[in-house]
Amino acid sequence: MGRPGTPDVGRPGTPGNNWAQNQPGRIENRGERQDNRNQRRDEIQNQYQQNNPGNFWQQYPGWSAWAITRPFAWATWGSIGSWCGYSGEQYPYSYGDNVYYADNQVYYGDQVVATADEYAQQAAALAASAPVATTQQAEWLPLGVFALTQDGQASGAQPTLYMQLAISKEGVISGTFTNTVSGKVQSLEGMADKSNQRVAWVVTGQDRPIMETGLTNLTQDAAPALIHFADGQTQQWLMVRLPEPKQ
Repeated sequence: MGRPGTPDVGRPGTPGNNWAQNQPGRIENRGERQDNRNQRRDEIQNQYQQNNPGNFWQQYPGWSAWAITRPFAWATWGSIGSWCGYSGEQYPYSYGDNVYYADNQVYYGDQVVATADEYAQQAAALAASAPVATTQQAEWLPLGVFALTQDGQASGAQPTLYMQLAISKEGVISGTFTNTVSGKVQSLEGMADKSNQRVAWVVTGQDRPIMETGLTNLTQDAAPALIHFADGQTQQWLMVRLPEPKQ
């Protein structure tokens, strides 16, 4: 995966600032941040409709094995729960609010869950836990097609990074990733943890970068995700769900 720029490692939601400098109680721009996300979502969806970069997932040789005929289908929490056998409440991963970094620790709510390094290693272990050679044997539920852009911006150029994702009944994540600048299309693989609803994936055959988010985030039309890079940086990006292109 590429990345749209390389600003200083920032606290989720506040690119360029040191994560350790802020905690949720000090955030005064929650409304502004959400407004920016909504504006960027609308802009990206319009950009895609006006300049569709192509159905890149169909270019990947393994596409037919997934037997997915509606890649743009929007998976709701109810459909994912029924498909994977999840029960109970959703665990939101709102980076910068209920999940945040402070003093090199990662918090979920008011509880420390790991150090920053441990949190990235947990994501790596989760992504690597996907069973080998399950693509053709598994049944897949489409999660949709997403554009990737850096979080915190209300407007910008049309994204060049796109993902199509699907989940199996066992919680395996599969899909395709494309960079429209290079024209390269790669497969994705990862896993969802049913116990905490954390999801992580990588490009097949690579260890980094690792992308992670909450399972419920994948049911939203615009939601944040974390990217852990090989150089130790972690950045927050925004996933924007794309509508099916107009015929």
